[in-house]
Amino acid sequence: MELAALATAAVPGLSPTGVAVAADDARDFTSAVVIDSEGHRWRIRSPQHQEAAMRLETELQVLRGFSTGIRAELPFRVPSVAGAVRRGEMRTFVYNHLPGTSLELSELTTQSEAVIDDIGRTIAAIHDLDDAVVDNADLPRYSAERYRQRRLNELDQAATTGEIPALLLRRWEHAMEDRELWRFSPAVTHGDLHEDSLLIEGERVVAVTGWTDLHSGDPADDFAWLTAAGDAEFTEKVLAAYHRHRTGQADEHLMRRAALTAEFALAQWLVRGHASENPEMVTEAKVLLEQLKVDIETYGGQPISLTPMEGEEPAAPAEVQDSRPVARAGAAATVADTGEWAESGEDDDEPAVITDSPAPGAGPTATADHEEVVDDPDATGKVPAFHPRPQPADDATGAIPMVNGTTADEDSDLPIHPDETSERRAKQKNFFPTSASSAASVDSAASAQSVASAHSADSAGSADSAPSAPSADSPASSAEPASSAGPGTTGETERPGQTQGTQQDENGDESIYQRHPGLRPPSS
Repeated sequence: MELAALATAAVPGLSPTGVAVAADDARDFTSAVVIDSEGHRWRIRSPQHQEAAMRLETELQVLRGFSTGIRAELPFRVPSVAGAVRRGEMRTFVYNHLPGTSLELSELTTQSEAVIDDIGRTIAAIHDLDDAVVDNADLPRYSAERYRQRRLNELDQAATTGEIPALLLRRWEHAMEDRELWRFSPAVTHGDLHEDSLLIEGERVVAVTGWTDLHSGDPADDFAWLTAAGDAEFTEKVLAAYHRHRTGQADEHLMRRAALTAEFALAQWLVRGHASENPEMVTEAKVLLEQLKVDIETYGGQPISLTPMEGEEPAAPAEVQDSRPVARAGAAATVADTGEWAESGEDDDEPAVITDSPAPGAGPTATADHEEVVDDPDATGKVPAFHPRPQPADDATGAIPMVNGTTADEDSDLPIHPDETSERRAKQKNFFPTSASSAASVDSAASAQSVASAHSADSAGSADSAPSAPSADSPASSAEPASSAGPGTTGETERPGQTQGTQQDENGDESIYQRHPGLRPPSS
């Protein structure tokens, strides 16, 4: 009843009369459905640790970004936050209850054609959302190449545990290095889509929940849960419905990357277990990784790479692949309790956060050659820590760009010498900041030359830049340019933002050029 009390504090006037179990990830959230005195239902989610609390805060931003217009265009409903209450450093959220019921994956595969078609339409509607939904919530947007590199960084981080079979490391790296596989158009992605997120009523998907991982990236991530279905016909029907309802060009490699995402999620689960010092998660991940390894050795695994690795036969087509489904990590912990903190959440204050940063430093047994480390496992079948891989070039070929006729790793005459146009533009910039005694900056080499000639006759550049004394046959107007007139005199044109005293102030202090010769503009 603790959650019911929190719901009362979050939503004034709510009088709970009952509490029902709600499906959720019990390692991250404590969830329940609260029934009030008027028969209304409210869903309450309370985070178990700080990382889960951050995900709920992100979901709040996402749901706020779903304007009335966006909600009206979607073929399903999304949650709305009714209230929140702070519990220590974390907040518990109460949502307006949504209709529908989540079904087990095995139940979804036996649903009617209309339900299966609606699942594909639902995923297509998510991917067709405008990027403004992501931008308004200040969430990440990834290009295809950046997303591929992010996956490689996560692979390096996972390899540092030394507990991932070498077969899987080679398999995943080979797929992640295949640039052709990662040529996709980024789209708004749910990020945590699975059977528990889809609420079914009749023959429709009436609502989608769990918007904590929304981002713009690889749409294949929202199909990873289908690889655990074990029913190729069901998966093909959902994919066909998705392509029918989706705008834009079809992604022919979508299900290959989805299978890779499902497999690699086991490694991410292992990393998270180590970071949170949760032995239960670590044990579960290791068991699932070993099962996946045996499946690939026995059946060949689901096809992910476009080209076979060296020494391998070409992978069988997806429709005839005889492989066991990939188990989803954490799927056994989706039934939440009704008020008590889950024991598995203890000592889970600092879970893993996979970032774009390189993997931690390699151990003494690692080498600079990434391939050698992978191909040379120790006697236990494990792989030592990876050496951080170099960042790839931006161009599609992966070649290092040329600089002054040489590559970046060759001897080059850096810094690059500018051409005449860029050098002229550079001389028109302000080369030093303003100060109390010298606040004016020159905007061109010409103005700097005239000021220096009027006030810095003994400076380093005055001999070459100061004009000579007027001769008898020279006009008086050329003896002193208008721009060299003293501050406050007639004939001076003061530019916006310019203050008086470029070389000497009214007290006769030395100029900034004399105090700091290095600040003198070129050609002065």
